[in-house]
Amino acid sequence: MQRRTLLAAPLFAPAVLHAQSLQERPVRLIVPYSAGGVADTVARILQPRLTEELGQPLIVENRTGAAGAIGAGYVAQAAPDGHTLLLEGATSITGPLANRSLPFDYGAMPIVGQITAAPYVLGIRAGFPGEDLRAFLAEAHRRPGEVTFGTPGIAHIGHLMGELLQQLSGVRLEHVPFRGGADAAREVTGGRIDACIISESSFNPVMRAERGRPIGVTGGARRPNLPEVPAIGEVVPGYELATWMMIFSPPGTPMPLRQRLSRGFAAAVTDPALRERIDQSGNDPASKGPEEATAYWRSEREKLTALMRRAGLAG
Repeated sequence: MQRRTLLAAPLFAPAVLHAQSLQERPVRLIVPYSAGGVADTVARILQPRLTEELGQPLIVENRTGAAGAIGAGYVAQAAPDGHTLLLEGATSITGPLANRSLPFDYGAMPIVGQITAAPYVLGIRAGFPGEDLRAFLAEAHRRPGEVTFGTPGIAHIGHLMGELLQQLSGVRLEHVPFRGGADAAREVTGGRIDACIISESSFNPVMRAERGRPIGVTGGARRPNLPEVPAIGEVVPGYELATWMMIFSPPGTPMPLRQRLSRGFAAAVTDPALRERIDQSGNDPASKGPEEATAYWRSEREKLTALMRRAGLAG
């Protein structure tokens, strides 16, 4: 039996190798948000190691706008050859629910794998009345509809996190959408908006400049590198909402090629040196393959669809 298997292998190997191989040209990882944001930060942390793992140069390319839809739409029309990929999070679910007219379907873009999971931070500008989450909510209660918070865009997961906060706490905030978390952070730094709900890595420059501070994290527990910052659920019972990043491919990308790419991403995110940098960016490394990541994405779609409908955000 072993001899037959060995003799038969060459008859099938060329097709398998072709399905798993990349051509001798760069792989482009499309980040649909601005440079300096969480997606861009993670992509650039992984870039050198991915180049080694894939055997081809990996180029990070920012294509921003429409809460990630510009970059995603570009990848949705690319050739299914493994050379154009999308790094995206929960907006792949929330975007279509808020905008039914998107000219493409995230669900038709095969998933290569999940690479991170992470909560966001609620941060406030320097000089905001009150210094902690309870004081922030008290000020929002005192001035309904006047306290502003920025996120990376309408129907972005950060927006949904803000809607959940309002729903559970009874405050009314004014949402200000931006092209990415870094843009929202700059507005907090400049004192032009009161608060933001963005990734920890996007908010780090605000803290370094001492122009604002985090007052809550959206996940179910405190972050190890921000132990003094409470989980929002400690103050607002029932609050918990985190996000994640996955790699999507153009429709029609074959499973063997997705598995090959997934192994490259898994090797990068599990590299001890890179894991530390990913942790410092406010993310938890993850390495789910195509099947597991797809199942998780579908379960998240059910949960977020129900949440968006309750918030009145689903179109």
